[in-house]
Amino acid sequence: MTFRAFMQRAGKSAIRRIAVLLVLVLAVGGCDRSPPLTLVRAVAAGVPALSPFFDEHRGLGHDQAIRPSIGRGSLQQGDTPGLYGGTRETSVCDVAQLKAFLTDPANHRKSRAWAAALDITTDRIPGYLDRLTPVLLRHDTLVRNHDYKKGKATPFDSLLQAGIAVLVDEQGLPAVKCSCGNPLRPFAGDTNRVSVKFGNGSRQWEGYERSSVVAVRPAPRKLERLALVDVTDPARGIARPVGTTGGHDESFDAERRRAVPDLRGATFAEASRMLTGQGLAVGYAGKARPADDAQVTVSDPPAGTRLRFGQYVTLSTTDGTSSGPSGPGTSGAPTAPPTTSPSPRSSPPTRTPKAPPPSSAPSTSAPSTLPPSSLPPSSSSPPSSSPPSSPAPKTGSTATGAPATSSAPPPPPPSSTPVTTSAPPPPSTPVTTSAPPPSSAPVTTSAPAASEPVSSGPASSAIT
Repeated sequence: MTFRAFMQRAGKSAIRRIAVLLVLVLAVGGCDRSPPLTLVRAVAAGVPALSPFFDEHRGLGHDQAIRPSIGRGSLQQGDTPGLYGGTRETSVCDVAQLKAFLTDPANHRKSRAWAAALDITTDRIPGYLDRLTPVLLRHDTLVRNHDYKKGKATPFDSLLQAGIAVLVDEQGLPAVKCSCGNPLRPFAGDTNRVSVKFGNGSRQWEGYERSSVVAVRPAPRKLERLALVDVTDPARGIARPVGTTGGHDESFDAERRRAVPDLRGATFAEASRMLTGQGLAVGYAGKARPADDAQVTVSDPPAGTRLRFGQYVTLSTTDGTSSGPSGPGTSGAPTAPPTTSPSPRSSPPTRTPKAPPPSSAPSTSAPSTLPPSSLPPSSSSPPSSSPPSSPAPKTGSTATGAPATSSAPPPPPPSSTPVTTSAPPPPSTPVTTSAPPPSSAPVTTSAPAASEPVSSGPASSAIT
């Protein structure tokens, strides 16, 4: 009798323990609400596609063997200086051959599937191709790729190795993989939660680092030219007009140093425009790209540090009130400009600009945040009101100055169609200008310089 009672008590105790264990398992499982990993197919440079739109043996595109660059931030904007590369060769991608193939009535079925993948109609294919620009990827890049199967474009997420030749659209988004003609769209998943699958000839390549993988989101406006790095000569920069294949390239010195502006107090969007205008790339601390109106608290390296073209400046920010894009744009036509443009709706607090290092020499050239293809120096007008006659102004670069404290928008550009550019950096000598004390009248800031219209006049002199 005693033994039976003991067994009953032991059984009840075991049941209670099992019940507690089940509750703990369910609780832990309920807390783990992370989204699933996105399976991504690796595509190595020089490896033929499994189901291409175009016969890869006909020399449509030519990949290069390069080591992937290391970025700072998994989501990069299409106008980032040095995001893409190029060479002196003009045969990286044969756009004319691709156009002839897609407009041939014998290939109507393929052209219809190709156009559908890019959200355009077949009659728009020639004009669309004319606006694309051949480049080489400098980063291992996430995209939405497409195979051609059973008369349709079959989408899949893929990681393209650095060195692969692609055509990018007017906002810097990869649009076509050159070697096979397969259409590309922006990667729409979480760049921090991907599982890369190597196979089918694409073995893990030298230099691959999961933390350095990037995706590209569209530039705020259509670009007029791209600023590339020569992958065979990194000291040489290439200014390539959008829609050209290399015949109109202009070279510039990518080794020339330029100072990091003082970005404290600026919004992330304003700081990004200032860095792009200086020929520097924007990085960010953390996994998610900050909201456009998040306020910059510190930059790494700090203001005054002199960097080469395309080097990264990592920004730390406070939380913004409006949510910036969390991933690349995927809606609408591939080259359609965004529905909104950056605006100074969120003015940062007034601050005194930090003077650059003593080595900065005075200059009378245009503000250093303006891209070299922007308006001549005469377009930079003085403040609308007379400066105060109190303390002597401090010396500092316009690029390091605070954005305007007034909520009034900057003066409208003289051209009706604003364009931005990831064009080469501004003059090598930092600009010296007088910065008014904090209580002075509002001054027009150079932050929105990226929205200035681009003219071909000053471009050649700015890149020499």
